[in-house]
Amino acid sequence: MSPYKAVYEAVVGYFSQDNPKSAAGWLDVRAVFISVLPPRFGLIDDSPQRWHKFMASIQRLNTEAPSHVQYKVFFLGRHGEGYHNVAEAKYGKKACLPETRIRTSTSGCSYWSKLSGDGELTWGPDSDLTLRGEGQADEAHDAWRTEMAYGLPFPDRLYCSPLTRAIRTNQRTFKDLNADGCDTTIVENIRELFGVHTCDKRRTRTYITQTFPEYSIDDDLTEEDELWKPDIRETRADIDFRVRAALDMIFGNDKEQVISITTHGGFFGSFLRVTNHHYVLLPTGGVMPVVIKATAEQPQPERLHGTSKIPPCTVG
Repeated sequence: MSPYKAVYEAVVGYFSQDNPKSAAGWLDVRAVFISVLPPRFGLIDDSPQRWHKFMASIQRLNTEAPSHVQYKVFFLGRHGEGYHNVAEAKYGKKACLPETRIRTSTSGCSYWSKLSGDGELTWGPDSDLTLRGEGQADEAHDAWRTEMAYGLPFPDRLYCSPLTRAIRTNQRTFKDLNADGCDTTIVENIRELFGVHTCDKRRTRTYITQTFPEYSIDDDLTEEDELWKPDIRETRADIDFRVRAALDMIFGNDKEQVISITTHGGFFGSFLRVTNHHYVLLPTGGVMPVVIKATAEQPQPERLHGTSKIPPCTVG
């Protein structure tokens, strides 16, 4: 069977953040800012049966869709505040060069982003969560628990960046919420933009395995970080390619409908570009759901149950 390839499109109308005019405040002509954890993760329906009705709608979309079209719900979580975020606030965006503004490797890269710290803060390699970042992940946990009481299903699949701040956010967000104990899979393609910034250089596969033994790790994750280079920064085109590859993997392998991805601001912004969703600035610790339609480039054979290499999560 040829590799799965599709065109991806955000389906709007379910969440307040789907509409820039109704989202919580403008930052500029392109971007809207949503609160870290809006009520119901932004779901417009506030009835007691809201998530049951929402999932029935998604099921109906999939039932009525032709064989080469699928719909899934993605809960995109950004890691809690890390020490690199504190450094950015301390030295300013120009000094720390936020990922969304960098196009190439060496032009304009400033002093602090290339270092591991300043003697007071340590942000590299692989920046960890601050105490505030841990608290943000705990707040995400509470939001999930609240909405699960109203029928929000626990994700069928959980994916996470290999960077420590994302893994620790994922740990705290979903702690004790998964009745069946299904683990999260760490995937290289879900990481932040890489290169130049020490905060985005990941640790070894051995470190991740030993530090987070409850996690599954995708076969493609190498022992050393072979992607990060000290003088080459990943471009927007590069990360958009990675996001499409991640979506191809998920839609090609997973028959389940609810997907969680714990990731980073750069990946999140790329996900919105690839799916033609208007730009939203997601704060650290934020969670934003989005419905995605995948239209395969060529009709796919009917997919059989149990063909994914990663076992599904099921909650009774």
